Amino acid sequence: MTVLVINTAQPTLRVLACATVALVPVEGYVTAVHPQLAKVAPALLVLVWLTVRVWQRRAPQRHPAHALLAALTVLMLASAALHAGGPFTAEYTVRWLPFLALTVVLIDVAAREVPLRALITAAVAGATVAGAGAIYSLLVGGAARATGPLEDPNDLAFVLVMAVPLLVAVRRGPLTVLAAVLLVGGAAATFSRGGALALAAAVLWLLARRVLSVRVLGVALAGVAVAAVVAVQVAGPELSRALREKSFIAASNVDTRELRWQAAARMLADHPVLGVGPGGFRAEYAAASHNAEVDEQTPVAHNMFLEVAAELGLPAFAAFVGLVAVGLVATERVGLAGRERDAMVAIQAATVAVAVAAMFLSEQYYLPLWLLVALAVAADLRHRTERSGDAGAPRHQ
Repeated sequence: MTVLVINTAQPTLRVLACATVALVPVEGYVTAVHPQLAKVAPALLVLVWLTVRVWQRRAPQRHPAHALLAALTVLMLASAALHAGGPFTAEYTVRWLPFLALTVVLIDVAAREVPLRALITAAVAGATVAGAGAIYSLLVGGAARATGPLEDPNDLAFVLVMAVPLLVAVRRGPLTVLAAVLLVGGAAATFSRGGALALAAAVLWLLARRVLSVRVLGVALAGVAVAAVVAVQVAGPELSRALREKSFIAASNVDTRELRWQAAARMLADHPVLGVGPGGFRAEYAAASHNAEVDEQTPVAHNMFLEVAAELGLPAFAAFVGLVAVGLVATERVGLAGRERDAMVAIQAATVAVAVAAMFLSEQYYLPLWLLVALAVAADLRHRTERSGDAGAPRHQ
């Protein structure tokens, strides 16, 4: 019976983990079928994982990242308790908890049952479908900026750009080139400047680490250029209209983001220990900005790092940034050991892209950052297990 449960658990966890990762970029399509459908795969993943680990009487392998996740959870809950009366506190506390829990689960299953490259491939596959949807929404759907897979074009660009460097870790071939064209084309269709900067930073990282060759980059750019020419021929007027609209709002975006960053800095200065609470930036923005935006009283900060610091305080911010740092260190350690170097550098480059894009977006409530941390930590745990010669067999065996 025990062997049957273990043998069944591995493919089930693999399917659920890959489905959880692959469906994130196309969440808009999934929720169009049913508003709660996007939550099914991650909920089943957590439930099956918990059931299997209880049956096996087996705790997750320990890693410094777990201490940081625990600290971030405790500090977030403390901040939420302190600001329990806030209008957005409960809503944003509920947003935080699933990502923290899912990160623990993804670390554990990726360290044991699910190959890292399977999760990476799932992330790239989902993002590629989203990239195709983004291009379709702009050229055929008549959208001023690409939407469809995700409601906000900037969030869509964030997800697509994160997946581009992960192509280095998947099998090379014509499909990889096609995926690169769709991902880059889809990101371009969002007209997101932050996404463009993030993509440039990721490509530079891959070139500097000698994982991406200039020749391969040239081929990819040529493919994107051909796709751009075709797009202009097919939908030139629509693209011109979209560019005019983007240019019109670009200056306004710069001004409003500066106002929000200043407000976040004021909140942090006034509440450095536990912040203004989850979702507190939205609640306190009007007062902190002195009603700088009459038509927008409850926005997000459009800077993940400032928003986390302002809402949760400096100790939680340190734990949050520490998770990213631990992930980068873990990938470097595994890469230096000569294992999966391409994949490790790809995860690093994707993390760089996320960090750059998050300077202009509030992306702590999207899976890509948490997935990259989980992949990095799981790779480190696998490396430790193989180095020690412990296959990590369940106790019943």
